[in-house]
Amino acid sequence: MERYKTEPLKCWKKAKELRESYYRNYANAHEKGGIRWAGSGWSFDSVPMGLGEDVYSLTSEPYGAAVASDPKFSLECLEASEKAGFARDLCAYMRNYWGSIILNKYAFGGQFPKPDFLWTAHICCSHSKWYQVVSELEGGIPLRSVDVSVGPSPPFGEITENKIDYIAGQLLEGIEWMKKITGREFNDERFIDATMNHFRSTSRWGEISLLNQAIPAPLDEKSMYSLYVLTMLGGSTKDVADFYDELKEEVEDRVKRGIAALSRERCRLMSDSQPPWAFLKIFRYLEGFGCVSIGSIYTFGLTGILIFDAESQTFRARPIPKRPSTREEACRALAEWQLYIPLYQQFYNPDFKSRLMVALAKQWKVDGVVLHLNRGCEGTGLGIMENRLALQKAGFPVMTYEGNMGDEREFDEPRAMARFDAFMELLGLKRLD
Repeated sequence: MERYKTEPLKCWKKAKELRESYYRNYANAHEKGGIRWAGSGWSFDSVPMGLGEDVYSLTSEPYGAAVASDPKFSLECLEASEKAGFARDLCAYMRNYWGSIILNKYAFGGQFPKPDFLWTAHICCSHSKWYQVVSELEGGIPLRSVDVSVGPSPPFGEITENKIDYIAGQLLEGIEWMKKITGREFNDERFIDATMNHFRSTSRWGEISLLNQAIPAPLDEKSMYSLYVLTMLGGSTKDVADFYDELKEEVEDRVKRGIAALSRERCRLMSDSQPPWAFLKIFRYLEGFGCVSIGSIYTFGLTGILIFDAESQTFRARPIPKRPSTREEACRALAEWQLYIPLYQQFYNPDFKSRLMVALAKQWKVDGVVLHLNRGCEGTGLGIMENRLALQKAGFPVMTYEGNMGDEREFDEPRAMARFDAFMELLGLKRLD
């Protein structure tokens, strides 16, 4: 069969360095007189940056995934959470995170670095309760949660002035709260700079996701997991925003030159939800059949800002907004921007996600869909069987396998691999030499 040209990503080393420095800087913040805060990956992370250049965050879902990728440490954390009385059917990231605190062990070495305050956004049912428990475990850390669950956004609802005012008002109140609990002044220009970096990072990731429509796909999803996560770590920093500019240029060049993520691409798959992080080898197994996973509504739309045109049923990237001139304008711009996150829509109606997934499968020209029945996340698992039916009705072969993104005890590897083999047979694919 035809082989495409392939080569490693030139900026891969830089992505790895950015991730490592993120977790190291958080751990060492107090040694430099800095501030630490923790919250969800969907927190408005540009807001605390107005407090100074020495403010560092720990976004907790990526940290939970990092723990999950180390099965031995993850099991210790999960068992510690269960011993403390937390139910096993709760969010797996949350249980890994809580267990890390209870054990006082940091996934990257040493004791768990205690945050100075907690700043999160609430749309998933777990988020605010997650950090309420963190506050209690750590002796009463100040907690502030921003409610963003204001109803559907375009194309399934409107972004009204009331919705924007509701969220922006909470951000403005949050700024005054941060000033009070830290004793620091708030620099509006530094906050606006961080907001523009956030817009740039998330817009660029949307554009990079769109580039993966190319045949052959320039990126594979397993690699994309290591790339998209930077938007949830330091997306409001200049270093990360600059990295996404660089990554976009490199992926554009790969498309232009026909550089493939998989040299023997002959089947394009789409996934959904977080993968079982301890078993990412399933993607390499599928590559043995010539299958490349091009991404998913999760990988593209967790942080990538994509606009979905209901009339044409296609996605496009949202342009970066003009620079706000005041604190109030920045808070309103952030509120509106965040409401365009595609994954927000699934929390309101499974049909919204089904329509996005069907459109994505068509636009990215996929041959089949692999759905992870993920017991570890109530949010991404919501309505997944309805999504399956919608994709099948649209003519896409679909397979499901059971597992858990953050708890390896719930992944039956032999059973899952048997299902993958059966799906490959259904698609008429045999293993390549």
